[in-house]
Amino acid sequence: MSTILSVVGRGIPLRGNDIDTDRIMPARYLKVVSFEGLENHVFEDDRKTNRGPHPFGDMRYQDASVLVVNSNFGCGSSREHAPQGLARFGIKAIIGESFSEIFLGNCSVLGVPCFTADHDTIDKLQSLIEQSPETTVEANVETGAVTAGPLKFQASMPAAVRDGFVQGKWDPTMMLLDKFDEVRGVAKHLPYVTGF
Repeated sequence: MSTILSVVGRGIPLRGNDIDTDRIMPARYLKVVSFEGLENHVFEDDRKTNRGPHPFGDMRYQDASVLVVNSNFGCGSSREHAPQGLARFGIKAIIGESFSEIFLGNCSVLGVPCFTADHDTIDKLQSLIEQSPETTVEANVETGAVTAGPLKFQASMPAAVRDGFVQGKWDPTMMLLDKFDEVRGVAKHLPYVTGF
């Protein structure tokens, strides 16, 4: 597995608190057998009902990869489809005030670091991106340093999550597959695997 030490890209400012997973990925797309194509439905309902262009449909932010959000982002149901859709859309990192714990965990195992900073800092970053969409945002996973044009600030993430990215241990499935011979060895001695 590869390490994730920093993320660099243009930003998408998405304002609003308590944006839940139902808004990120509408419930009717939970019946899909695979996650393929979910990127086409991210914020689908919001984009249809929004007054003016929704950030995910705004051409100014086309090909941007750093999402900037407010507080309690990803709250609501624990559907993995929401972070899967965002990752497949091209989101490589999210910087916000706070995240739902389950959403944060789901993003982490997909290789999408979620950084937190205070309300005023996030507001400044969103405003900067709105005024200058071409601004490059660089977020350093190891140190938490974020730079966007003239704006520089310190963000954070849980230490265990940060260490997983830095050490290349952020995907538990890949970690199991990497040591699958050891997994088979342990399984041979478990009665609920080999039978009683």
